[in-house]
Parts: sequence; C-alpha cells; structure tokens
Amino acid sequence: MNERDALRRLAADLPHAGDDAAVVGDTVITTDMLHERTDFPPGTTRYTAGWRAVGASLSDVAAMGAEATAAVAVYADETFDPADLDRFIAGAVDVCETVGGEYVGGDLDTHGEFTTATTAIGSVAGDEAVYRSGAAPGDALCVTGELGRSAAALRLFDRGTEAAIDRANELFRFTPRVADGRALAGAATAMMDSSDGLARSVHQLAEASEVGFSLDRDALSVHPAVDEVVDGDESERFELTAHFGEDFELVCTLSPDSLAELREACPAGLTRIGTVTSPDAGVTVDGEPLPDRGYTHG
Repeated sequence: MNERDALRRLAADLPHAGDDAAVVGDTVITTDMLHERTDFPPGTTRYTAGWRAVGASLSDVAAMGAEATAAVAVYADETFDPADLDRFIAGAVDVCETVGGEYVGGDLDTHGEFTTATTAIGSVAGDEAVYRSGAAPGDALCVTGELGRSAAALRLFDRGTEAAIDRANELFRFTPRVADGRALAGAATAMMDSSDGLARSVHQLAEASEVGFSLDRDALSVHPAVDEVVDGDESERFELTAHFGEDFELVCTLSPDSLAELREACPAGLTRIGTVTSPDAGVTVDGEPLPDRGYTHG
C-alpha cells in the first residue's frame, strides 16, 4: 500500500482526516515526520533542519487558511550534540516567529538516524477554513510564490561546494505561507500546499473536489534558482517545477472575479496557472494529460 492509499484508508474512518490539517472546532492541528536519509541531504545544517521541519507543519496550517499559534518537535539522534541541538531549536524558533507563531518545546529521544517529528496548531473560524473539496468548474487555479526552489536546492547540495551548500540551505528555508493563507481564507474555494509537487497537488484537488483542471505551462511561476541548475533544458525545468515538490506554496482555486483583489492581498504573490474544468476532462497541461507524479513517502 502506498502513502496515498494509506491516507484514503484512514480518511474513510476518521472524519477530520483527508486535508492538510484537521480542523476541530476553531483549532487546526497537523503533524509531520522527517528523516535525515530522505529529507535532509548532506550539507543540511541543523538550523535549516529545525526551520524546515517545523515549517512543513506550519505550511499545513497555512493551507487551511488558519493563523499559526504554536509548534512542538521531537528531536531524535544517535547522540545529543549540544551545538546541533541548539541550532535546531534556533531554526524552529525563527520559522515560528516569521509567521507569528511560537515554538514551545517538544521531546528528545535517541535514534539511529537523525529524525524529527513536528506538530503545529493554529486557529481559524469554522466558516473560513479552506478544504480540498470545494473547487467548481470555472474557478481559477492559482499558486502562491514560485515553484522549484527545493528541487534547485537539492541540485546545489549535490554540487558539494561551500558556496553551493550555503545557497542550498538558504533555499531550503522557505517561508510558510500563513499570511497568504489568511488572505485567501473565506475566498478560496479549495486549497492545499504543494509539498507533494504541483502536479500531484492538482490531482489531489481534482479527486477531492471531483473536478478536472486545465493548466497553462507558460503561466507557471518558476523560482530563479531553477534556471541556475538546469542549463536551459526546458523539459528538465518543467520537471523540477511541476513534479519535484517540497516547495510548500499554496495551490488554490477561487472565483476569477476575486483574483485581482486576492493577488494584491497575498504577500508572496498569486499567479493564475489554469482553470477548473469538468471531471471528465481530467487534468491537463496545454491540452495534454498531466501525469500524477510527485513526491511520495514510502
């Protein structure tokens, strides 16, 4: 059973499961687990790891249109190096502060591989929470910020030079789009973050909302770092932008009539990249099927 099948199985029995985070009353709660082998390439600093791990959970809070309240983390490693631990906590504290939340602690454990599990909570009025299931044909498909930064970072980590690793760490420290999610709350008809990649996220929205999507390839907003690593290869550029994932931007649908106002309200920017269509049209880019391919755990 792959990750998505496992999530479908859980959502069938758990009424609050199935979105980026659970909404219980006015409380939003989510949890994530990251491992050194799969999530932190060689060269990733502990400061970056703390920032990125907690940021991933804060991104889920953002995807529900919620305010960020607080976060905690489990820190597990073979030994507790004081400097590594301090740097991890500093990254966790700093990413929370960027979105108006607070890092309030967690737990420690020994483990054969550096691993962290993070939980973030937020708050949102029940009628403002945005789920994956509200898109309707005719809605605009939009994304915040720019895509491809994490893919570019991974290429830079692989280069191994000091300058490349410094740049990669910088790119790995994304800003969770909490402010943008708040701007979209109550206006977006469906929303999730792009941690699994743009293409996979759009397919997940299509499944949850029972719709199709038509994307415009040239409309995608690409992070400048992608062009630093692809050497002009357009197919590779699209692969890193649409399928790699781990960008933690917000993918949303909304009324075209509200696009201009919401674009002004989103600090990271908001780009229209397509249109919601009927479910029988499927998910396409420039008229061709868009493969449901992206990041998958396990």
